[in-house]
Parts: sequence; structure tokens; C-alpha cells
Amino acid sequence: MKEYQAENIRNIAVIGHGSEGKTTLTESMLFLSGAIDRQGRVEDGGTATDFEPEETKRGISLSAAVAPVEWQESKLNLIDVPGYFDFIGEMMGPLRVAESAMILVGSVSGLVVGTEKAWDNSRKNGVARCFVINQMDREHASFNKALDQLQRKYGSSVVPLFLPIGEGLNFKGVVNILEDKAYLGVGKSFAESAVPPDISARAKQVREAVQEAAAGADEELMEKYFEDGELSLEDTINGVRKGIADGSVIPVFCCAGVNGTGVQALMNALLAYMPSPAGRVISGVDPRKNEPAKRVCAASEPFSAQVFKTIADPFVGKLSLFKVCSGTLSADTALFNANADKPEKAGTIYILRGKKQIPAERVYAGDICALAKLQFTNTGNTLCDIGKPIRYEAIEFPAPSISMAVYAKKSGEEDKVFTGLSRLQEEDPTIRIEKNVETLETLLSGMGELHLEVISRKLSSKFGVEAVLQDPRIPYRETIRKSVKAQGRHKKQTGGHGQFGDVWIEFQPIGDGSTDFEFVDKVVGGVVPRNFIPSVEKGLRENLPKGVIAGYPMVGLRAILYDGSYHPVDSSEMAFKTAARLAYKKGCAEASPALLEPICHVEVEIPDEYMGDIIGDMNRRRGRILGMNQSANGQQVVAEVPQAEMFKYATDLRSMTQARGSFALTIERYEEVPGNIAQKIIETAKKDLEEEE
Repeated sequence: MKEYQAENIRNIAVIGHGSEGKTTLTESMLFLSGAIDRQGRVEDGGTATDFEPEETKRGISLSAAVAPVEWQESKLNLIDVPGYFDFIGEMMGPLRVAESAMILVGSVSGLVVGTEKAWDNSRKNGVARCFVINQMDREHASFNKALDQLQRKYGSSVVPLFLPIGEGLNFKGVVNILEDKAYLGVGKSFAESAVPPDISARAKQVREAVQEAAAGADEELMEKYFEDGELSLEDTINGVRKGIADGSVIPVFCCAGVNGTGVQALMNALLAYMPSPAGRVISGVDPRKNEPAKRVCAASEPFSAQVFKTIADPFVGKLSLFKVCSGTLSADTALFNANADKPEKAGTIYILRGKKQIPAERVYAGDICALAKLQFTNTGNTLCDIGKPIRYEAIEFPAPSISMAVYAKKSGEEDKVFTGLSRLQEEDPTIRIEKNVETLETLLSGMGELHLEVISRKLSSKFGVEAVLQDPRIPYRETIRKSVKAQGRHKKQTGGHGQFGDVWIEFQPIGDGSTDFEFVDKVVGGVVPRNFIPSVEKGLRENLPKGVIAGYPMVGLRAILYDGSYHPVDSSEMAFKTAARLAYKKGCAEASPALLEPICHVEVEIPDEYMGDIIGDMNRRRGRILGMNQSANGQQVVAEVPQAEMFKYATDLRSMTQARGSFALTIERYEEVPGNIAQKIIETAKKDLEEEE
């Protein structure tokens, strides 16, 4: 593959709703450019960018993949991004390193929620945007319907630069509005012709709208437009380019990725109108001085790069994908990881096309490449020149929204499972693995049920070990509701010395929630010798993890040791620990014990039209609505809900709001479980304890 300078590179994230043809269009561009010999099909698992076993099996993209397309002496670095919401984290890295986002819209489905999410995330990252109305060859395709929806949603800045020639089975090509030319043909049969007469009037009308949008992007052009009533082709193109770069112009193209109609014209337009990385100023921090620093995307600048994705390959090892933000990278470039504050070794440089690794000698600023086996480097890290260090802003990934308990399927493979998960966590930063200190379960968290299922499958296919996912246990707790006095007396006579310990303890509830356990020594007169009192406290503390009604940890308990007796020969530390345990079990059982459950503080962001459904659902989950606030996307519902009712909420919320809703959840406090529900929990816990025994 040739070496390209920044001005001849276009880094474009291909994003949008699932099943709108992102992978197919990427494959079509690769085929038409000659990068691949035949155009693969998603249904057959033969595309370049869907190369993971799970992707070919399911027929959907699960992770972002790079597809460089060499076209017209330039290079389009396409990054094919999954459209399914469980894998939205895969969008964050590509949008950090791309200058443009190509948002695909189905000609039949039109504007859908995935389009909205793609728009919001690309705008948040400040990248130039364009819409491509794809699948124009499908039955019931309607360019005008999709365009109208986009313009109603996003305003007059959305302007078509292409018009289709026919639709559905009659889709023959596209009209380039600025060039005033038609491009006909399927696949590689690409022919230029005059604009068909039946489209000419519409093309003229649209060209006037494009000129107006171009004029609005520049004050000088606006003055020219007012004076002359129109702009020259050169001025219009310059205005369109400037407007696309600053977001004031959002061009709309159209094509059919499956048969390639309009795709060559699209590639020409992407090179002509979308911004290159050349001259782009990237802000960061000098890690040594902790002061602001900047780099210009130019080969003459000191080397710097940001890793936007990591691939965990069981054979090659860790593969780090990154964009060279400034300078030049070669095998002898001295690398410094500004995040880990450690040097790295470059080694062989690869240009990736899906899973294919193409060795490269040198990569210039603005291009995308990969290095294998970087020791300290993770996704989001900055690699730079050690003499001119810079650290770029970390990539922000969405927080996980669902957790499952994970176990090794086969006994003895626990280490392999968790080592594999750690490797997959390097690949996918939206995964979280943590040990619950109360339930002692390892929790695997992700963006949805499908996401967790795919992680489990990847564990098997990549690392040859199987895991089992189960609903996690709720970290219930127990407490007491009244004060009682209980005796714990341990007396045992064996052959020699016996064992004797006798204590009287008053157990009281601590209702302020600030203390889990408090031990009070009120012994007088030496009825319990001073050297045995720590043993009494230790005996109580050792038994707190198992409550008296369901085996959950005991909290909110004050134990007052006020009386007892001892034997000068047979008393021991062990005897008094045992006596304390007996008093604990007897006293807490008589002190009106209760089961407590974790209560979560939940903030749900939803469009206005879903308010009634969300509040009704919260009530069904035993939730309490605390308030409703206006938010950027509609309404925010604030509620408190038992954690036991929230494990599958991510899936349910997505279903109720067509994936437009989001939520954040934190554990707030513990409250007593209602009696009828508590009884079921206690019965289940007792059965589990019996099975363990």
C-alpha cells in the first residue's frame, strides 16, 4: 500500500442504525477500488470488516473495523462501526480519530433512533457529518421521504448534493448537483452523462438551495450571493467544504451498496467535499509540566498518536490501532506512552484491512495504522516523542448498564476465564469486571444482554474456555428491630481440661444507619476476666456475616456485654468466642429480625412522549417517584427503586422507549423488605443454604 500525506487522507467513521448497510457499503467501496477481488455478503459471512466468528455467525457487526480504500490517488480510511445499541461503545474511539462521520440512513426505514444516536455522538465529538441514503435499490425506497425526515429533524443545514435517478428496481444512478452531471451504472460499469430531463428542474431547485447554504458558511460568499444572486461553481464548492467542516452544512448523498450504483460517485464526493486531517490542531496536555499543549497534523511536527481501539488476538497478542496525529512513524521511532509514563518499542507497523495485516515502512500524520504487542498501552492512550511529550484527552466510554454473575463452566478453569475476560476488557472498555465483596460473586457488566452473551462467546472462540452467566445475587442484609438480652453459655467436659464460657449480652438496634456493628463493654466486678472480653467481641464479629433468618450479613447491631461467669481452669478464649456465638444466634432470633434490601437512586432520561410508560413501570417495580425535571433530551425522572427490580432494566427501558431512553443508577441505602416478599427471599435462601451443606 502506498504512503499518503495528510491532505490526501479522509478518515471517515461509517455509523448509523443497525441493518442500514454500513458493512455492505464499505465492502462495495473496497471492491470497486480493487482492494478486494470479490464483493462479500454479510449474509454469507464473507465481508472484510465482519471477520470475528461471532460476526459471521450472527450476520451483524459487533466491533469497529478499519477498511482503507485507495481511490483517485488518495486514501479513504473507512471505519465500519456496529449499529446495534449494545455495542455503542465501539463508536467512541472511531469518532475521536475521524474528521468525518458518514451516517447511513435506510431508504425504506428513514430516520430512526440509531440515526439520532449517530448524529448526537458525532456532533458531541465535533466531527463533520454527512448523510448517505443507502439501499436505494430496495422495494419501497423513497429518497424524498428520508430527506424530508432529516430536514424536519435537523433543519435547513441538511442539503442534498446527490439526487437519485429512479428508485427501487429502477434505481440507475445519481445526479451530482454541484457538477450538474449524472453518473449511471451498476458496480464497476460507471458512466458519466447529462442530467435526465425529468430531473433537471428539481436539480436546479436543489442547486439554488446548496448555493444558499454555501453562502451562509462564509461572510464574503454571503456578500457575493446577495450582490450577484448566485455563486460560481468554485465559490459554491469552497462554501460547501467550509460549511461541512464547521457543521453548518450537512450534505446528503445516495447510493445502493449491494450493487454499487452511485458508490463510485460517492467516493469521489467524499474526497472532494469532506475534510482532510491536514492542518488540524489537536489540543492536549504536556504531562511533565501539566500545561496545555498542541500539535498540528503535519509530518514536520513531533510524533504523536492516540490509540482508539485494541484487538485481543490469542495468536498475535494485543494489537493497538491508532491514528498518527502528528509527525511520522517508522519502525525505529522511539515511542513514549504519556499515560503510563513508560517507553514502548514500535516494531512492525501494520495497515489493517479488517483482519488482514499489511506491513508498512512508514506512516505519516493523519493516517491510521496498528502496532502489535505494545506492553503498557491501552485504548485511549497517547504515544508520543519522549523529547516532546503530549497527552491527549482520554476517550469517554458509556458506563455499563447491566450486570451478570460469571462462573467458569468447568471446575478448575476459573483462572483461564478471568484472564480471558481481562484480555477482552482491553479490547472493549465498556466491559467491567469486579468482585462483589458481599455476595463474593464476580460480576461481568456490559451494555446489554446481547453484549454480555457475545463476550461469553468470544471467551470461548478466542481463548477456548467457557463461562456461565447467571442473574447476580442481591446483597441483602439483616438487622434487628427491638432490644433483647440473651445468655450464651458454653460448657464442655472432655478428658482433661474442659471448656467453659458464660456471657450475658444485650442486643440493641442501631437505627441511624451510620454503624454496622458496635461492641460495648459494661462488665463490672470481674465476672468476665479482661483478657477474655476481646474474645467475646471477636466471636460476635466472626458471626456477623451470617444472619439468623436467611444467612445474610447482620448490620445495625449494638452488643452490650454486661454479665457472665468463668471457670479458673476451664475458661479459654475459644470458649468465650463460642459463648458469644450462642448468645448472638439466640438473641438476634428473638429481637424481631428483619431483612433489608438495597435501594437504588435512579435517574432516567427520556423523550416527553414516554413519560407515562416510565412512571407506570417504576410503580410496578415498587419504585417511588422523587421528581421530574426538564432535560436536554426531554424529561428526567428521578426515583428510588429496590435493586432487585432493576437487573434487566436496561433491556426493558430500551424496549419501552425504542432505545431513546438512558439511565444512571447508584445504591443509595438499605430499607426493610415488605413482609410477603421477604418470606419468599428467606425460603429461597434457606434452600440454598441446605444445598450448600
